[in-house]
Amino acid sequence: MKSIQENCGLFGLYSSTECVQEIYQGIDFLQHRGQQYCGIATYEEGVHQVTHHGRVGDTFTQSNLDYLKGTFGIGHVSLLERQPVKWMSQLGEISVAFSGNIINSEELIHDIMSKGGSFLQGYDIEIISKIIMHEGDAVAGISALSEKVKGAYNLLFLTKNGIFVMRGPYGFRPLILGKGEGKYAVSSESRAFHNLDMEIVRDVLPGEIIHITDKGFTTVKKLESPRRAFCSFEWAYTASIDSVIDGLSVQKARNSLGSSLAQRDIDEGGIEADIVAPVPMSGCGHALGYHMRSKLNYQEVFLYNRYADRSYTQATQVAREKMAKRKLSVLHSAIEGYRIILCDDSIVRGTQIFNKVHDLKKAGAKEVHVRVACPPLMYPCDFGISTRSYEELCARQFIREGALNSMDHLRELETWIAKKIGADSVKFNSLDTFVAALGIPKEDLCLKCWDGLSPVR
Repeated sequence: MKSIQENCGLFGLYSSTECVQEIYQGIDFLQHRGQQYCGIATYEEGVHQVTHHGRVGDTFTQSNLDYLKGTFGIGHVSLLERQPVKWMSQLGEISVAFSGNIINSEELIHDIMSKGGSFLQGYDIEIISKIIMHEGDAVAGISALSEKVKGAYNLLFLTKNGIFVMRGPYGFRPLILGKGEGKYAVSSESRAFHNLDMEIVRDVLPGEIIHITDKGFTTVKKLESPRRAFCSFEWAYTASIDSVIDGLSVQKARNSLGSSLAQRDIDEGGIEADIVAPVPMSGCGHALGYHMRSKLNYQEVFLYNRYADRSYTQATQVAREKMAKRKLSVLHSAIEGYRIILCDDSIVRGTQIFNKVHDLKKAGAKEVHVRVACPPLMYPCDFGISTRSYEELCARQFIREGALNSMDHLRELETWIAKKIGADSVKFNSLDTFVAALGIPKEDLCLKCWDGLSPVR
């Protein structure tokens, strides 16, 4: 298995005027989906492309933006590699941007190389591009992906004829259409539209191929979708809280997950506490939901460093720990002598929440009760960057095989984790409660992180 799996953001725009400024802003609004690399490609008598190592606002210069001429183009933010990628092909100059993770990448690389193909680094974007270009036709090439690729993928394909868009047949990652005056756009999250004075049109359907031109959106093909498998982690952590994904507001989802945690405490006899607080930023929506259901006062106990990146999606454990230390500092005057309900989105390795509990108690907190929106993570993620190996999962140190199979089993794990991280108590949402809080049919969600069942045939 590759040591790092992809998590990234896509944005494409066809406009009646020069497009680069809005593509630049669009990928900047998606920066939370990938902070290591960024890139933009536009089309005007050929592909104009610029990619950088670094964040959007820090790396693009005015000369870069002046160079990116044209009224349509695509953009990308990533943790793994520079995208979009430009190619010469039978279709002329093209540029491809990809989001996802290919499970059978080694098999596909071997197959392509056995037929005389070659690779620079063997990244998934190279595999995707070569499969498409082999067909010599945009729609046929994109369609071929569903026959050969196993995994999660969304795609933007820039040609002289406009932008082709595909959402993978399972719909793991979000992809949404938007429009404004004289412009048509596609984005990994709707937040980019809100901030660019565009309105949401609809989500791209799993397996749908769309062509964007100056006339708008045209569905050119619908591939077979074996089932929907929306990544449930998007609502709990990955997506920005101001986005709407497949009709469900991320903010409402997180409030509902926090409310479910409070309801469990109420049903189990209540808990004496003074305040409810989040681990910023993804914990904020969960803590607000807990606050609204429990009526406990909401209080920030950490100051969030707005110049830090997300610690969970860093490429290595060392980088994650360094970023976690940069990201949060304790608000001492807000916690001394208080009993705190501390809400977070998930516990993966347990290192960061251990440090936060320790910091709060060192600063004078009387008690710290940790409440976690997601169920315990039990399996690595094959379809994104969420988790990478069994060894990294805290819950696996207690439950060596299988999944959680009862509330008693869950309570035993919670007691063990509470001792491990130094908390006075720990509670998770159960898997059934988690699904109920989202309000999306269980069969439409990918829950492999928790139940180990892969939706891919």
